[in-house]
Amino acid sequence: MASILTKRPKKAKLKKLKTLGQQLLSSRAHINNLPILLTFISPSPPPQYVLESLLSLQSFFTTVLPDLPPSSSSAKRQRVDDSAKEDPEFIYRTWLRSKFDEFITLLIEVLVSPNTEETLREIVLDSYMEFVKLGNGGRFHSAIYHKLLRNIVQSPTPVRFLSELLASNYFKYIDVRYFTFISLEKLAKTLDAEDINAMGGDGDSGSQSRESMELSIHKIHYIISHIPPLERIVGKSEYEMWSGSGFSSKEEHCKKEVSKLRKAEDKELKTEKQNVDMLSPATIAKKMKLKFTKAWISFLRLPIPIDVYKEVLATLHQEVIPHLSNPIILCDFLTRSYDIGGVVSVMALSSLFILMTQHGLEYPNFYEKLYALLTPSIFMAKHRAKFFQLLDSCLKSPLLPAYLAAAFAKKLSRLALSVPPSGALVIIALIHNLLRRHPSINCLVHLEDGDETPKDNSKAEESNKADDSGHGTDISRKRPGIDHFNNKESNPKKSNAMRSSLWEIDTLRHHYCPPVSRFVLSLENDLTVRSKTTEMDIKDFSSGSYATIFGDEIRRRVKQVPLAFYKATPTSLFPESEFCGWTFKYEESKENDSGNKEQSIANTSEENDVSIKRQRMECS
Repeated sequence: MASILTKRPKKAKLKKLKTLGQQLLSSRAHINNLPILLTFISPSPPPQYVLESLLSLQSFFTTVLPDLPPSSSSAKRQRVDDSAKEDPEFIYRTWLRSKFDEFITLLIEVLVSPNTEETLREIVLDSYMEFVKLGNGGRFHSAIYHKLLRNIVQSPTPVRFLSELLASNYFKYIDVRYFTFISLEKLAKTLDAEDINAMGGDGDSGSQSRESMELSIHKIHYIISHIPPLERIVGKSEYEMWSGSGFSSKEEHCKKEVSKLRKAEDKELKTEKQNVDMLSPATIAKKMKLKFTKAWISFLRLPIPIDVYKEVLATLHQEVIPHLSNPIILCDFLTRSYDIGGVVSVMALSSLFILMTQHGLEYPNFYEKLYALLTPSIFMAKHRAKFFQLLDSCLKSPLLPAYLAAAFAKKLSRLALSVPPSGALVIIALIHNLLRRHPSINCLVHLEDGDETPKDNSKAEESNKADDSGHGTDISRKRPGIDHFNNKESNPKKSNAMRSSLWEIDTLRHHYCPPVSRFVLSLENDLTVRSKTTEMDIKDFSSGSYATIFGDEIRRRVKQVPLAFYKATPTSLFPESEFCGWTFKYEESKENDSGNKEQSIANTSEENDVSIKRQRMECS
């Protein structure tokens, strides 16, 4: 036996391992085989050795586990008298408990090791979850399960495959989800406390701690985002549980007590009824919603990396808010996200809009922040389709003041000059809906300088006084083409949109893209007559691009097509009828060039002869 201990696991024979396992299961006399088999539960030995040791140890601990005392680290461990401590049976079971805890630690080491094969990892996880099911007297062993999740989250290496196995095989059970939420809440609070303590750290240690924390946050997000939400209770009387008794283990205990103690029959029946009520689908759903809320709130308080931040905001309004016990508690997180600006604000808009419209959230500066998001870059963003649909919904209320609707219409029309054709189509549809919903801003369709009030003229004079130095009063009243709209102003109330006009939309009549120039003609209708017009569905235009426009033009049926057809092959680039007195024939130009050359040569020869004669006369 001692010789086996000295051998390395790689050199051990599989047949000897089977013999050790059979001896351990047959009699207590071979209990010393237990530490030997434990040495093979490691990522380093060959997988067949690990598997053989695992099967023997799992069979052994499954039978003795209900009789073992609580773990030394468990808070439920009862005080034992000195006489009981000297009992050999108690010492034996305590020793077995320590070996079981060691066995659990070794299994976790195999699970999180990057050197473990995927097939072996899957088998080890199944064995581990069996102990989670049976390790607490037939009830769900939350301590062992929490230890597994803690090691997955705190592992220095990514364990994506293990997380995928856990999510695909065990998150369908209601008790596994329940205790997963509890464990993730504890882990998130621990990380939050570590982040506060590590804020004062500098140098390499601080950067390493931040990297490890970001990796842990990625793992928590993956686990919590892959837990399926609780199904709606429609004709469903019970949920599937991983542990056979699960939450209802007390019920079986009560039945046993009733049969043993006749005197306590009424009390036990009342307890049983309370347990049945506690395990009703409605009660389980309520408890699950509470744990779901606590886990997500604890996670959102962490310093989430920007990539995880965007993933959370992208799914928050669909996967999280409908299942929270009180969705309004997300208001601080969403308002902070909305104030960041850029893509983050666009992605936070969906959830914030749900809280405002369905849960009564008041956000005074909402439209100012929304107005600031209207930039050319938004028309190239990934989530622009959802943003434009929400923008249309936010501007749908007839209670919006005229200056606010005018500011959005003017801002959009100004953007139409610099955005791609697909963006121009969305802008035309949005302005169409704004003009139809708010008749008070239809004056922007055609507004000239002479239509301004004296009050507006006085403001224009003051704004142009510095530029015109004394003559600004007369010039500002008579100068045509002045647009009083301030495109750089972030506050829509101060943008002077009501003093401007939608002249940018008129320029789209001559847009180089035919769909834009055709679609802008829809604004020529009288949109104040609501019975004769309908609103544009922004969903039809929000996902447009160059590819979609090109595809629509290809599929479009054209009645008349211009053709380049000639009865005779042309001999010149332009016909003579278009340029009277001009000719572009190559042969004529060549003849003229040769004639000119001969004439120039003759003239030069005559000049040379005259010069030679003069020289002779002078010499004579």
